[in-house]
Amino acid sequence: LFPYSSKGTMMDNRFATALVIACVLSLISTIYMAASIGTDFWYEYHTLSPAENVSEAGRSILDEFVSEEADEKTYTDALFRCNGTVGLWRRCITVPQNFHWYNSPGICLMVIFSLFPPETGMTTNCISFSLSDQFMEKYIEPGNHNSGTDLNRTYLWRLQFLLPFVSLGLMCFGALIGLCACACRSLYPAIATGVLHFLAGLCTLGLVGCYVAGIELLHKKLPLPDDVRGEFGWSFCLACVSAPLQFMAAALFIWAARTNRKEFTLLKAYRVA
Repeated sequence: LFPYSSKGTMMDNRFATALVIACVLSLISTIYMAASIGTDFWYEYHTLSPAENVSEAGRSILDEFVSEEADEKTYTDALFRCNGTVGLWRRCITVPQNFHWYNSPGICLMVIFSLFPPETGMTTNCISFSLSDQFMEKYIEPGNHNSGTDLNRTYLWRLQFLLPFVSLGLMCFGALIGLCACACRSLYPAIATGVLHFLAGLCTLGLVGCYVAGIELLHKKLPLPDDVRGEFGWSFCLACVSAPLQFMAAALFIWAARTNRKEFTLLKAYRVA
């Protein structure tokens, strides 16, 4: 990539190697970022006995969880009780495969169950956040619309939705500039590519910070039960890894372009002298 300098001469191997490494880092970070956006394991809840938690008393909560009108407190309680996972776009819970048979089965079904026990496997049910959900206001008391708007959590939630797409857009735009620079056999546009990758890294870092802050604020409003353990998932880790890769790619792009330009200027001055 970028085999020629701005004046058509062959580029130093150091700069070519730096640019190749930067392109590889940029590609890896883009893949990691896209995978983290598209998966649902940003935060995970683990209960000690998830199957027992899905009882008749919790049936209404599960029914509301799959409803598009479920409020924040309702689906968060279901996440606590049913080994839930949360992503940027979806929320998921784990329930028994034959959950509907366990609700007031009746005498006949109880006899059938005693002779032919149903399968006890678990299945995952996911509900996507709508676009309106992403921009919905968060309340000081989750689930209580009369408690007032929690501005901190509202804007943190909106930023964690917007920032990953801004980051991906900046990297894609930087890649287009790089392709144009390669076609023009010029190294100078690599500086712009590096700057765009640096801004993308800031967006990714901001995304991670917003998500962590939002989770912490939510758990202050809705504390985890004693038998529930929460932890950040591998989707969140992919975003965390993507940020330093973007910064390293930006540093290599800018270093290669600036150093090559400086050496070309010195060489030109030497020839003139």
